[in-house]
Amino acid sequence: MVRYVYDFSEGGREQADLLGGKGANLAEMTRMGLPVPPGFTVTTEACRVYLATGAPPPGLDDEIAEHLARLEREAGRRLGRVDDPLLLSVRSGARFSMPGMMETILDIGLNDYAVLGLAKTPARERFAWDSYRRLVQMFGTTVMGVDGALFEEVLGRIEHQHHVDESHLDACDLIRIVETFKDVVQERTGEEFPQDPHEQLHRAVLAVFSSWNAERARVYRRREHIPDDLGTAVNVQTMVFGNRGADSGSGVAFTRDPATGRPGVYGDYLPNAQGEDVVSGTRDAVPLEELRRLDPVSYEELRGHLRRLEEHYRDLCDVEFTIEQGRLWMLQTRVGKRTAQAAFGIAAQLVDEGLISPDEALQRVNGEGLARLMFPRFDASAAGEPLARGVPASPGAAVGAVVFDSAEATRRAAAGERVVLVRPETTPDDLPGMVAAQAVLTSRGGKTSHAAVVARGMGKVCVCGADALRVEVRERRFTVGDVTVEEGAVISVDGSEGRVYRGEVPLEDSVVMRYFEAGGRLPEGSGSADAAAERMTEADRLVRDVDRLMERADGLRRLEVRANADTPEDAARARRFGARGIGLCRTEHMFLGERRALVEAMILARDDAEREASLAALLPLQRRDFAGILAAMDGLPVTIRLLDPPLHEFLPDRTELAVRVASERAVGREPDARDTALLSAVTRLHEQNPMLGLRGVRLGLVVPGLVAMQVRAVAEAVVERVRAGGNPRAQIMVPLVDAVEELRLVREEVDRVLARVAEESGLAVDCPVGTMIELPRAALTAGRIARDAEFFSFGTNDLTQTTWGFSRDDVEAEFFSAYLEKGVFEASPFETIDREGVGRLVEIAVAEGRATRPDLEIGVCGEHGGDPESVHFFHAAGLDYVSCSPFRVPVARLEAGRAALREVLDSDTR
Repeated sequence: MVRYVYDFSEGGREQADLLGGKGANLAEMTRMGLPVPPGFTVTTEACRVYLATGAPPPGLDDEIAEHLARLEREAGRRLGRVDDPLLLSVRSGARFSMPGMMETILDIGLNDYAVLGLAKTPARERFAWDSYRRLVQMFGTTVMGVDGALFEEVLGRIEHQHHVDESHLDACDLIRIVETFKDVVQERTGEEFPQDPHEQLHRAVLAVFSSWNAERARVYRRREHIPDDLGTAVNVQTMVFGNRGADSGSGVAFTRDPATGRPGVYGDYLPNAQGEDVVSGTRDAVPLEELRRLDPVSYEELRGHLRRLEEHYRDLCDVEFTIEQGRLWMLQTRVGKRTAQAAFGIAAQLVDEGLISPDEALQRVNGEGLARLMFPRFDASAAGEPLARGVPASPGAAVGAVVFDSAEATRRAAAGERVVLVRPETTPDDLPGMVAAQAVLTSRGGKTSHAAVVARGMGKVCVCGADALRVEVRERRFTVGDVTVEEGAVISVDGSEGRVYRGEVPLEDSVVMRYFEAGGRLPEGSGSADAAAERMTEADRLVRDVDRLMERADGLRRLEVRANADTPEDAARARRFGARGIGLCRTEHMFLGERRALVEAMILARDDAEREASLAALLPLQRRDFAGILAAMDGLPVTIRLLDPPLHEFLPDRTELAVRVASERAVGREPDARDTALLSAVTRLHEQNPMLGLRGVRLGLVVPGLVAMQVRAVAEAVVERVRAGGNPRAQIMVPLVDAVEELRLVREEVDRVLARVAEESGLAVDCPVGTMIELPRAALTAGRIARDAEFFSFGTNDLTQTTWGFSRDDVEAEFFSAYLEKGVFEASPFETIDREGVGRLVEIAVAEGRATRPDLEIGVCGEHGGDPESVHFFHAAGLDYVSCSPFRVPVARLEAGRAALREVLDSDTR
C-alpha cells in the first residue's frame, strides 16, 4: 500500500524527490536535533495523483488525520479547540526550490471562536486578531481565489486613516480588518470563510497541489528548466509565532553572503513579525547582526545552528527562523541560491576549509555562471552621482527603460526593448516581469526579500531597499527628492554596488574578462591560494577563484575546445581565452566589404577567362587571410570551410535592383549596364529556399575554379608559414555534403591542387580533408562518407534546421515562444542540442564513422559547442572537440571539465 504522509522524524534530505526539498530538509534538521516545530509532509506522489485525477489519492485524508492526532498529542492541544487551540501552517515544498511560487497559509485552525480563546488575555488580543487577519488573507487568496489586491486595498485604507503601517494597528483595527476581509471573501466567492479547522486544512492541502500548475509556477519552471511532472509536497507544521511582542520576531539567515560569497553570517531580522513579513519586504528589516543586541542568547544559539548546518551540508545554507517569546525555532533550511561570484568564491573557500574536495568545488560552479562573470560592468569613472542607493542584492550591470508592472515589462521585452522592473516590493505575481526585465529595483526589502532571492536565482541584476525611491505604481513613475522618473525613462542599475543612475552609464570589461583577455594570467599579488588576504581586493579574489577552478577543469577534461574565428584578431583572442585551435573558419566572411566587387565580377563573368581573372584577383587576398590566421594559431589545428552560402548573398538586393532599373526606364533613360547585368544574375540565381539550394559542396561542383582558388590560397599560406619558421596545421572542410560521391569529386580536385602547390614549392603540403555533417542523410550514411573524410565536424545549426524542418530565421520569431509555453520544447533546439532527434543523428554518425575509420577526428562547430548542457552531451557522445565563439571558449572549457568529472562520478555509482 502506497504511503503518502511522513512525520518530520521519519525522513531525511536524501528523500527530496518524495518529500520535496523543504520537507526533506525539515526532516534532516529534526534528525540533527535542531529545534524544529513538529509536523508532517504530504508527499509529491500524492500531488501527482491529484494532478492526474483531480482528486486526492484514496486514504490520504485518513493518513493526514492519523498524523494530525499524533501532532495534537505531542502538543497537548487540539486543532479547533476554542481554548488555546493548535494552529498549523501549510507550505508547499517542491523537489527544487521555487521561491514564492506557491503561497504559504499560516494560522490554520483559527475561526470566530478560536480567535477569542487565543486572545483570552489583553496582552494576547492584538496578536490573536493579527493572526486571524493573516489566515483570512492567505486562505482567501490561495485557497478561495480572491484577488490579493482587494485585501491589500482594505489594509492600505485603514493604514492611511491612522497614518501608520500594519504593525502599529491595534486590536480594534485588526478586528475591523478581519470582518471586512470576510465580507470580501463572501462577495467574491459567494461563500463564507470556512469556520471548520479540518475543512481549512483539507482545502489548504489541495490548494497547494493545485498551485503547482499556476501560471507563475509554470513560468518559473520554464525559466529554470524544472520538469512539469515532479509535483510538490505539502508541509503541515505546528505554528510558532514571531508576532507575539518585542521578545519575538522572524528572520532569514545565510551562512555566507549569497551575493559576494564573503564568509560570515548574513541576513535580516524583523522584530514582532512573521516570516512572510521579512520575505515580502513590506516592512524594513534590520541586519541580522542587530539581533545580537536585541536577544544575545537567541543570536548565539542561531549562530551555533548555522555553523552546524553549514558543516553538515558542506555548503552555503539559507535558513528561516522564528523567535517566540525568547525561544528560537528553525523553520526551514536549504542550500542557498547564490550569485555567480558567490558560487566561485564559496566553492574555493570550502576547499580551503577542508569541507569539500577540488572536484566537488568544480561541481558547484557552471558555465552559465562563468558567462555572467564575463559580462561588462559600469565604468565607475563615468557613472557620476547615483540617483539612489540600495542593497546590492544580485550583482551585474543593467540598463533599461523603467516599467512598473509585469504586463508592461513582458510587452516591451517582447518588442525587443530592454526594461527595468521597478516595484515597492515584488511578489510571486511579478515573476513574468522579472523574467522579462534586465534588472529589478525595489524601494523596500533586503538581501532576503522575494525580489533578491528570485533575482539571484535567475542571475538577474537586482537592487533592493532603495528607500529614497517613492514608487507610485498607479501614476507610472517614481520620485527621488525633487526628481521624477516617468515610465519609459532609461536608468542604469548596478547590482554589485547597489546604485541606481539616470540614463545609460558606459560599460567596461569585468575583471574576469580582463583575466581571460590577458591569457589567463593572474593580477599581481593574487597568484597563490595563500596570498595574504589584506593584500587582495575582492576583484583579485574572484579572479583567483576562477583561475583555480578553470585549472581544475582543464586538468580533467577530455574534450578539446576550439573556436569559430574568421580573422587573425579573433583567432588571437580565442587563443588567449584558451582555445586549442580553430574548429570553423568561415571563408564567406572574407568576401564581404570591398572584395564583394570581385565576387560580383566572378558571378557576372561572360566566359572562363573573365571568371579566372576574378578568381586570380581573389587568390592573394584569401592567401593573406589564411596566413594571418595560421600565424595566430601556430602549432594548432585550423579548420577552413570552403565557401558555403548561396552566391546571391554576395549580390545586391533583388528588389532594390529591380526598382532602380525600372525607375530609369520609367523616365526614358537607359539603366546602368552593370545594374542590368546584376539584376539578370540575381534573377538567374534566385531560389525559393536558398538554405536548401545551390550552396556548399554544390557550389564547388558547378562553379568552375572556385574550389581550386580557395584550396590554392590555403596551400600557399601553409607554404608561406613553413618558410617563415611556423608550424601551420590547416584542415580543409567541405560543407553541406549529402552523399559520399559529392565529397569524392571535390576531394579529387582538392588533392590535385595540394599536390601541384607541393610540387611548385618543393615543400610537403599536408592538409587533412574532411566534411561538415549538417544534413540528416549525411549523418545516416556517415559510414560511407568516412571512407573519403579524414575528419567530421557537425554543423548543428543546419542539422537542427533540416531535422526539425525549421527555417530558424522564420520560426524563432513566429512560434518558438508558443512552443516553449506549451511544453513542446524545454529549451530552444538552436540553443541546447535536441538529444532525442539531432543528438541521435550525431550518435549514429559517430558510431558509423568510426566503424569505418577508427582514428576519425570528430568535432562540432555549431553554436551548441558553447552551450553548457550541449557540451555534456558531446562529451558523452565521444567527440574529440567542441568549437564555439571566442567569448564562449572559457565556458566550454569549464563545462568540458565538469562533463569529464560527471562521467567519473556516474561510473563510480554504477
